[in-house]
Amino acid sequence: MTKDMTTGSPLRLIIGFAVPMFLGMLFQQFYSMVDTIIVGKFLGVDPLAGVGSTSSLNFLVIGFCTGVCNGFAVPVSQMFGAKKEEELRRYVANSAWLCILFSLGMTVLVVGLCRPILMFLNTPENIFEYAYLYIVIIFAGIPCTFLYNILAGIIRSLGDSKSPVLFLALASVINIVLDLVSILVFHMGVEGPAIATVISQGLSGVVCLFYMKKKFPILRISREEWKPRKFYMSRLCYMGIPMGLQYSVTAIGTLVVQAAINGFGSMVVAGVTAAQKINNFFGCPMEALGGTMAAFAGQNMGAGRLDRIGKGLKDAALCGFAVSVLLLLAAIFTGRQLSMLFLDEPDPQVIEYSYQFLVTSAGGYCLLTLVDVVRFTIQGMGFSVFAITSGVFEMAARSLAGLVLVPLAGYTGICFSHVMAWIFADCFLLPAYFSCMRKLRRDWTGYEMRVQ
Repeated sequence: MTKDMTTGSPLRLIIGFAVPMFLGMLFQQFYSMVDTIIVGKFLGVDPLAGVGSTSSLNFLVIGFCTGVCNGFAVPVSQMFGAKKEEELRRYVANSAWLCILFSLGMTVLVVGLCRPILMFLNTPENIFEYAYLYIVIIFAGIPCTFLYNILAGIIRSLGDSKSPVLFLALASVINIVLDLVSILVFHMGVEGPAIATVISQGLSGVVCLFYMKKKFPILRISREEWKPRKFYMSRLCYMGIPMGLQYSVTAIGTLVVQAAINGFGSMVVAGVTAAQKINNFFGCPMEALGGTMAAFAGQNMGAGRLDRIGKGLKDAALCGFAVSVLLLLAAIFTGRQLSMLFLDEPDPQVIEYSYQFLVTSAGGYCLLTLVDVVRFTIQGMGFSVFAITSGVFEMAARSLAGLVLVPLAGYTGICFSHVMAWIFADCFLLPAYFSCMRKLRRDWTGYEMRVQ
């Protein structure tokens, strides 16, 4: 069930890997979007705004978890490309120990800090309790987030991007059913969809685990290989923590923007919530291309095929540009209709807020393509520390939007926050990529010593 990405047409491999990964992300966004649709349709605008007001905080924490797991998977893909199976299993085993420690520690920390953070974000009083109840349950499920993301990341590192799609499809169905049952049968509030999300992700992680044990002989880890090792944990943390912090640092800027959004009141919060859900859905192709390049670059890095990395990056970027144009047209012509999916009543003002935010963001999808493709390529090559720096650039841009642009331009400043962040990140990532390639070509022997 493994797939070697070090030989064959890069374009064909990238498309073949990215399409299943894209479908998996669609399922993931789908059951996240269903939460929002059901809350908006059956519970009303205030609960919808409450759930939406937690999106930046959710991204801050869950993004860190996802980034750490993606980083832990990079050495696995490098060892697979280098055909070092024992080393691969040791990395997998030590990543499991680290995920247990990270998940337990983070759950205790963030659950206790939820209320103070929501107060700091100036969450409107009429939606505060909705926001708190929803996000505290989501954060209580952090171990489920780690379980699925680390297992899915390892499976993708071995060249299999199709299986996680099937598991997420199952999770999506379970999530939708539990959403409806919790609200329509048990008459629960926003806590119902939150519990449904945690359960469905936990189940998808358990299915991943059983699948790996059955289908991947290469992952049959011996008792000796299961022992925690300082060397492997240090390298995993070197790769994983910067990737996690990249999401979190980026999210700090998003929190600044969220605080500005909250200051406009619940109508604007509801409009941006709807637009963000659509925006996340539309961003799946670019994110899938980025995740593909992490595995592609990692395997080819381990095999010493630097020439294939550059070719793959170019092919992935061109695919992303083509998709970006199509998505912009979709946003222009269907944005209002899509926004109405999230509302119990078609409030014209909320719809216009949503439409303006969505179209403005969609206009920058080509920029987002470069952010995802270049950043994940750099990470797959082993330079994960650059992820933090690119996150700092995004944080600075969003902070400027929230603190400077919004007071000058009002709601329009909020709409341009994503585009500004992508411009700032690209200005760093493109030179960083060429610098990394020059360094590797100049010092390839030194790099081989680092990954052994």
